[in-house]
Amino acid sequence: MMLRYALQTVRDRKGGFVGTFLALMCAAALVTACGTLLETGLRGTIKTERYAAAPVIVSADQNVHQTTVKHKKGKTKVKHKAKPIAERAWLRVDDIESRIKSAPGVATVVPELTFLAQPVIPETGKGAGPDGGADAPTYGHAWKSATLTPFHLVDGKAPRSSHDLVIDRGLADRTGLRPGDRLTVQSTQSPRDYRITGVAAPQHGALTHQASLFFSSEEAERLAAHPGKVTAFGVVPAKGTSVADLKTAVEQAVEGTTAQVSAGDERGPVEFLDAAGARVKLVSMGGAMGGTSLLVAVLVVVGTFALSIQQRHRELALLRAVAATPKQIRRLLGREALVVGAVAGAVGALAGLPLGGWLHERFVATGAVPATLERTVSVFPPLVAVGATLLGAWAAARIAGRRIVRIRPAQALAEAQVEPGRPAWSRIVAGLVLLVGGGVLVAVLSVLHTEAASTPVTFLTVVVFACAIALLGPFVVRAAAALLRGPLRLTGPGGKLAHANLRGNAARMAAVVTPLALLTGMACTVLFVQPTLDDAARAQAREGIRADWVLAAQGPGVPAQAARKLRTTDGVEAATEVVRTTVRVGLDKYSAQGVTPEDLARTWDPDVTAGTIEGFGEGSVAVSELAADRLGLKPGSTLKFTLGDGTRTELTVRAVYARGLGFGDLTMAHDLVARHVDNPLATTVLVRSDRTQQQLVADLDKFPGVHVLTPSAADDLQAESRRTNAEVNLLAMGLVLAFTAIAVVNTLAMSVSERIREFAMLRLAGATRRQVLRMLRTEALAVLFIGTGLGSGVALAVLTAFSVGMTGSAAPTVVPLVYVSVLTVAGLLALIATALPGRAALKPLPVTVATAKE
Repeated sequence: MMLRYALQTVRDRKGGFVGTFLALMCAAALVTACGTLLETGLRGTIKTERYAAAPVIVSADQNVHQTTVKHKKGKTKVKHKAKPIAERAWLRVDDIESRIKSAPGVATVVPELTFLAQPVIPETGKGAGPDGGADAPTYGHAWKSATLTPFHLVDGKAPRSSHDLVIDRGLADRTGLRPGDRLTVQSTQSPRDYRITGVAAPQHGALTHQASLFFSSEEAERLAAHPGKVTAFGVVPAKGTSVADLKTAVEQAVEGTTAQVSAGDERGPVEFLDAAGARVKLVSMGGAMGGTSLLVAVLVVVGTFALSIQQRHRELALLRAVAATPKQIRRLLGREALVVGAVAGAVGALAGLPLGGWLHERFVATGAVPATLERTVSVFPPLVAVGATLLGAWAAARIAGRRIVRIRPAQALAEAQVEPGRPAWSRIVAGLVLLVGGGVLVAVLSVLHTEAASTPVTFLTVVVFACAIALLGPFVVRAAAALLRGPLRLTGPGGKLAHANLRGNAARMAAVVTPLALLTGMACTVLFVQPTLDDAARAQAREGIRADWVLAAQGPGVPAQAARKLRTTDGVEAATEVVRTTVRVGLDKYSAQGVTPEDLARTWDPDVTAGTIEGFGEGSVAVSELAADRLGLKPGSTLKFTLGDGTRTELTVRAVYARGLGFGDLTMAHDLVARHVDNPLATTVLVRSDRTQQQLVADLDKFPGVHVLTPSAADDLQAESRRTNAEVNLLAMGLVLAFTAIAVVNTLAMSVSERIREFAMLRLAGATRRQVLRMLRTEALAVLFIGTGLGSGVALAVLTAFSVGMTGSAAPTVVPLVYVSVLTVAGLLALIATALPGRAALKPLPVTVATAKE
């Protein structure tokens, strides 16, 4: 019976449920889109290209492991955790190769070397990627490993000497290079000129995500710069041996070593380490976006349902008056919510699939996710979205309908005419608890010093404060109305009516204030978190660089030979090479850099607060104050950690410095770091010299792609790179902001459209159409002022706490033009969402509306 009545109510009151439907649909679309990202991170396919002809691959373990044993109440619990390392781990040949060859069913074992090898095209001096640009990487290999794909020669012959080179057909077709031509390659060493002896092509079509250059075995070993080590071994089975049997045999053969065995789709992550690392990023990003989206969706949907039920207060009160029990009203509201939630969830889930695809494409375009990680789509995200929508709709209806089902029928009829003076005590207590909870989160945020820890707390704090505003909204609106009384009354009769509405309909106005506050608070937080970090890092870097000039490369980096040449040049006091990486102390990740120790103090000042950087060497490490505090370090302490390629090392702390944001948490000797990274070329070279820029350019004419910049110009280039990261973060939270903006329009439109009878009575009392619209605009501006004021206050508190924790300064970066843009967008949304429904509500004749039966 109740289901039939619920269906009839939804059918007869379509207009009243449109706002609720839109809110639920957008929530389902958002959850589906985030779910597809999360699923791609968990189950996304990484297909192999280079290892297509090798069914089994043996490679080094790419993780740091930690095992903890806990004894509690006579029971022993063993926990094992693993975290990925930043660079490629290499395998030693001597022990592993003989083990693999001894395994039964092995026909061929092919050692593989993969290393940086960027071709430099003479016409532009730029590297050439497989798509005609420098976006996709180019790798060097030894020719004897060409069988792993397999590549075969289509022109010319294989490389024999150290100056021979075979290029893939894709590069040859794009550049017009042929056997006999010369090509300069920037690899791990200084640029070198090679003679092209042949052109090779993959047997099963061009490689999509990389280009390949093949060298002689001796030259490949020199360029790989890991003597006695290989990237991987490709294993081909003997005739009659299945891949499964081969994998099992090889696993048994290498048991007890650091080697891991992969087959089938497991080979892709071994080949594309960046795609494997992107899984973690996508899981984290999808989880954070999904969690924030759910919190925002619940807040918005509850507010929308509350407004919808408030519009039907008279109808529900009459049902109570004619003997409908509270249980029946709850069932009615619940079934209505399920009906609307089912339809909205299904439509939103379908819309979320292409939305998730677009979001994935944008992440790939910005470089946040490599194209090698293919998007995975299944029925699980849409099903979860529909389930979450149904549950959210039902819960929102129950929460929003609590008062109407609890009070007496006579009181319900009275409140249908006049809004209750005070919200329920449970609502007030919950609001105060959330307000205190938001304050606690602000305090916690001010002591968090890592971006990974502070980012989720930052957005959670905004949502918690928005929930407090939603619960305490009527009090907030009445207090704001008291403050705005004077200014509103000065605007004339429309302002007086607007003030009366703010005071008399505080609950309805609070439903509009909440999404405005959430939009403003969330937008300002998203837009100003990254600039706060970036500006602090840039300021520290500017203050810490003493160099007159900075070398930067258009390609993969600045060769060490360029810095060595400058050190022997008259007028150059110091040239400090900087190479960057990421290390792990235990399982925790820390940003690190390697610097050449010679005359380091002439080019670099990290603001040492303890110890000294004089005499800095390969056995030394300098740490930031943050890292020192977290790890309990001081000068003379021993730090054990894992380098980027998984090599464990132990260094002595020589100094503690304050400028950790600008220079990373750990600083080591350049040569130590360079031996354990995929790209040993310097990111930058800091030069102290009285030579002019033109003179230095002339000194480096043998190094194509290396530029001499002023420190400020180099800082601008790094800022551009940081802006790319900011775009990724903005894109990640952009959907939440868009959803919140839609909620603002939706709630305002619902609030205005229900007032058709009120407008008719004002018209009958002598108000003109223009005066009513002016009153609406004044109300909208007052609500906008309240909502954006609250949102700005929340954002300021959160950003200040974030800045204190991350930078040590209580001065977050707020770009005035961006802030004004946020307020402008919010204002336009508010005015449009008020004006259009208001004009529609004023179209019917006042007499017709006033005499119509409800």
